[in-house]
Amino acid sequence: MLRRLSCILPEVENMPVGYFSLILHAHLPFVRHPEFPEFLEEDWLYEAITEVYIPLIFIFERLYEADAKPRLAMNISPPLCEMLADNLLEKRYTRHLENLIDLARKEFERVKKEDPEFYDVVEMYVEMLEASLVLWNDKYNRNLVNAFRELQDKGVLEIITCGATHGFLPLISTKESRRAQVEVAVNNYRKHFGRNPRGIWLPECAYEEGIEDLLKDCGIEYFIADSHAILYGDPRPKYGVHAPVSCPNGVAVFARDIETSQQVWSAEVGYPGNEIYREFYRDVGWDLPLDYLKPHLHKDGSRRHLGLKYFRITGRDVEQNRKRPYKPAAATMRAAEDAGDFLSKRVGQAYDLRRAYGGHPPLVVSPYDAELYGHWWFEGPQFIDYLFRKIHFDQDKIRAVTPGDYLDSELPIQVQKPSASSWGEAGYYKVWLNEGNSWMYKYAHDAEKRMTALADHFHEPNEIEIRALNQCARELLLAQSSDWAFQIYQGTTVEYSSRRFRSHIHRFGLLADGLENYEVDEELLSEIEKRDNIFSEIDYRIYRSS
Repeated sequence: MLRRLSCILPEVENMPVGYFSLILHAHLPFVRHPEFPEFLEEDWLYEAITEVYIPLIFIFERLYEADAKPRLAMNISPPLCEMLADNLLEKRYTRHLENLIDLARKEFERVKKEDPEFYDVVEMYVEMLEASLVLWNDKYNRNLVNAFRELQDKGVLEIITCGATHGFLPLISTKESRRAQVEVAVNNYRKHFGRNPRGIWLPECAYEEGIEDLLKDCGIEYFIADSHAILYGDPRPKYGVHAPVSCPNGVAVFARDIETSQQVWSAEVGYPGNEIYREFYRDVGWDLPLDYLKPHLHKDGSRRHLGLKYFRITGRDVEQNRKRPYKPAAATMRAAEDAGDFLSKRVGQAYDLRRAYGGHPPLVVSPYDAELYGHWWFEGPQFIDYLFRKIHFDQDKIRAVTPGDYLDSELPIQVQKPSASSWGEAGYYKVWLNEGNSWMYKYAHDAEKRMTALADHFHEPNEIEIRALNQCARELLLAQSSDWAFQIYQGTTVEYSSRRFRSHIHRFGLLADGLENYEVDEELLSEIEKRDNIFSEIDYRIYRSS
């Protein structure tokens, strides 16, 4: 029987005007290259740890300690969990952070003499980075997964899962491979968080009919979808996207609210575009003399983003060389103002929707990429901090809940068949299947069928064959990552993404050939295992057809 959380969704006489559910999607593709001493794409993880994950954890902890009662859902994807728990990447991140601190300290001495207009921003970086190192080493013991887990245990977060490698489920050709994306994710969540996930962020919010059956079989109660999954579902939703619906099999669907999405994401009207905020694209890695920077660059000496950015947006039409210096105090004040504005709009929205829905209290679901908060929008974590303080201390009309909280309330939910959808451009699948990346799928689909054939064939494999079969499963999962097709479509890191996809398909093929010929090359297998060590708990039998 579902428990009632009266403290979260109270009885009618104390019911707020509406509910708000912030959902953060923390995901990066699995990037780990032990064959090189340093690797550019590994910086994606290191930047996110410094700018997003440590600041968010710290803010959530501070809110909890202030009794501000923060409550939100957060997906920490399986590839991200595996990277955050990897000893090699932990050591490399520590080196990365120490290098950045050395540069910031050196810059602090330089700007005092040469560029005093940047004194405040460099001082901010020194303090922030030094504090991050203390948190990383001493408080979190270099284990952010445990830090997130503790926040869930305290009731701050409801951590949900994602596809095992963020595989785009509607474009996976076999039910066995779709099932594996979900089941491997659930098993990995259990390994890291010590419980079963209640919800799932469908990779790219991509849904088509039948996916809910895979979720139900794995014990998933709900999934996150885009607006038109519900808006175009059958029958029409009684409350639009402002209440979940239930698939006929009982799995609930929570869909994105368009208004809150625009207020944060939109390049024209979104908060992150304010002229006071930090300019993302102006970085010292490109501005300062190369000889000065060389001790802080990779061994090849190539310029790259280093994370120290000294300018504010200034204006959308202002050229990069005319940007003005960033003022941290002014940006902090603006983040507080924007949080207040966001909450005020939620209250107004709740009143409007409640009248439109005949008194039914609306639920506004606001899902975002976690990396928006801190990486792309540097002040984003401060915005979240102020938002939850204002929700708890300054008003009583809006209450923050998670999807699980809403389900626990036992409020009636309309039954509906959702529409096929994603949160990509135009709302369907063209971002991941188009003329630029369609070549990938014939190889992926062949491997998907071959994986099931191998799993069905080997019923009593020896030790080496078990290792090879499990590694085949890892290589297939890694090849299925939607990130590769997305980056090819976007035109970013096209060469790297194409190479990653081809390398996983190639490794899968080498191992599959060896298994089919009963001649597994153990030296080759060991080398591949060392490189692609994701999902130590994997069991190839998950791909069997029966």
